[in-house]
Amino acid sequence: MQRLTIAQTELLRRPGPGPSLVLLHGIGSNAESWLPLIQALPTDWDVLAWWAPGYGASARVASPTPAAYAARLAAVLEALGLHQVGLLGHSLGCLFAGAFARLAPGRVARLGFLSPALGYRVPAGAPLPPAVAARIADLEALGPAEFAARRAARLVFEPERKPQVLAAVRGAMAAVNPPGYADAVHALGAGDLAADAAALPFPALVAAGAEDVVTPPANARALHAALPVGSPLHLIPGAGHALPQEAPAELAALLHPWFACREGTRP
Repeated sequence: MQRLTIAQTELLRRPGPGPSLVLLHGIGSNAESWLPLIQALPTDWDVLAWWAPGYGASARVASPTPAAYAARLAAVLEALGLHQVGLLGHSLGCLFAGAFARLAPGRVARLGFLSPALGYRVPAGAPLPPAVAARIADLEALGPAEFAARRAARLVFEPERKPQVLAAVRGAMAAVNPPGYADAVHALGAGDLAADAAALPFPALVAAGAEDVVTPPANARALHAALPVGSPLHLIPGAGHALPQEAPAELAALLHPWFACREGTRP
């Protein structure tokens, strides 16, 4: 596993000769949150996970909209010489994946959405909904460590039975950079994943934890309804929001046939 910085963006990369798959984490996570899933995926795949702009050592975007994060992703792929990749978003990362696929569909070999956050369609310059703005206020008031201690358990189904998963979720949330997190909240407010999905010229996979209370299965169903015909939908029993950490083997089994394709082979 390599750790590198490309186009002002920190990345984890497990290089391989197989298909390239890029992983975009959620709002309280980071690149390392994907490690359980990466370890369950075929070892020859070229897998990359970013620290989103404003997370880790990644520089912030100038304007926190999904399109701005998608533009940064394009710069990363260009710097790496990757013309076409599989793209998989989790939670907030789904908004960035959807924006990128809408802006540059020819660069996406296959697309997937996990535990999708749909966005709040807030116009530029308009205030965030109170419940969304409260995320920023809570982080500022509590600090990252206490913020994580209060919120992490909600992301895991039956957290008392998954102490290692809970610890990893809490650790990632406690590591957020408050300015980068605030940018991500504004991107969440601006996003409209259903509109991006409806504009796609190809199907995409959707999966969610059946017990997710953060982005519940209804989100996955709404996204699936907006996608082109041929898009599969999977609900994974016994899993909550932290799907790549709670059910990596089950998830890898779903993703393998979908993403095991090379450049130019998308249906």
